[in-house]
This record gives sequence, C-alpha cells and structure tokens, in this order.
Amino acid sequence: MQFEITAQKRVLQGRGASRRLRRSSKVPGIVYGGTQAPQSIELDHNQLLLNLKKETFRSSILTLNIEGQKQQVLLRDTQFHAYKPLVLHIDFQRVDATHELHIKVPLHFINAEIAPGVKVSGGMVNHIMTEIDVACLPADLPSFIEVDLCELAIGQNIHVSQLKMPKGVKPLAHGSDDPIVVAIVGMGGAAEETAAEGEGEAAAA
Repeated sequence: MQFEITAQKRVLQGRGASRRLRRSSKVPGIVYGGTQAPQSIELDHNQLLLNLKKETFRSSILTLNIEGQKQQVLLRDTQFHAYKPLVLHIDFQRVDATHELHIKVPLHFINAEIAPGVKVSGGMVNHIMTEIDVACLPADLPSFIEVDLCELAIGQNIHVSQLKMPKGVKPLAHGSDDPIVVAIVGMGGAAEETAAEGEGEAAAA
C-alpha cells in the first residue's frame, strides 16, 4: 500500500504555537535527515490518526507532500495524549534510496489453527515477538514478514534464524544471538517444563 501525506511548513515554534495548532485539529511535526536541513511541519490530525491505525503505515516508505514538494520518508516517532485519541507530535526521516534502513517490521503469523500443537494437543500460541528489527534498502522494505506455524508441536518454537526473510532483508537481533519468535505451549506451562527437563538431560549426557 502506498501512502501520501499532505503537510504545510510550520513557521511559529514553541509550546503556545503547538497548542494553537492542536486546537485547530493540526499536528506539529518535523522531517529530518539526508542532506537537507530539518523542516518543521503541520499536518491534518484526523487524516493522520486514520493512517496511524493502519499497520502498514508504520513500516512503509511514505510520500510526504509539503506544499507541492514531495519526498520519501519513514515514520520514526509519534507522541500520543496519555488517554485521549490525540496525536501530539510526529517525526519523519527522509529516505535515501542508496542507504540501508534499520526499521521494525510487523510479523504475521499464519496456520496457527492447523499446527499440531494446537489442533491435536490443545496447546496455545505464545507470541514472544510481534515485530522484528530488519536492515534493507528502501526498495526491499517489506510491509510484513510471514511466520508459518503449520508444523509446530507443543514445546517447539521458531527462532529468528528460522524466519524466511524476503530478498535483500536481514534481521537485526538484539540480546540473545538467536531469540525465539513464537512457541507452542501446553496449558499450565507443563510443556515448557518437560522441554526444559529434556534439554537439561541432553546437556548432562
């Protein structure tokens, strides 16, 4: 899906100016990066909020149209009101087609209902991760990465290294060298204990 966002240049700065913008259903923001200087902008609140509800908006190359001048950007940060559905501020980063991106991409889990651990053994899917950090060129950026659970039994899991990454996309794992993405667990956690005991016995042997 392609997104084009319309914005205007923002001249007035400061908290007072930002409050006045929000009262007129506008969102203050900024676009930065690349060879150009950072540019303060303002956007229509309702249209922006509608886009933010779409998962792909957060992991897509966006076209930002500032008073007729278009540029490719990524959504980098969004500030929301503590309890109201209000966007307070938004940040975009310019995209260079020749430079690698580091960005979070959502994971889409499929075939959970036919996984042996669920369909046969009555287990549950435990989503350890719902998105993953990846590196790729802008042209290779996927909207999501699919995770197929069709072969998982209770006590089994899928690690980052087992994901089928699109061409030109590589995962950036943090913490563990090869963290778990998703697992099938038994009711009450019995499967995890059994699996852990088995691993311990194998290590001791």
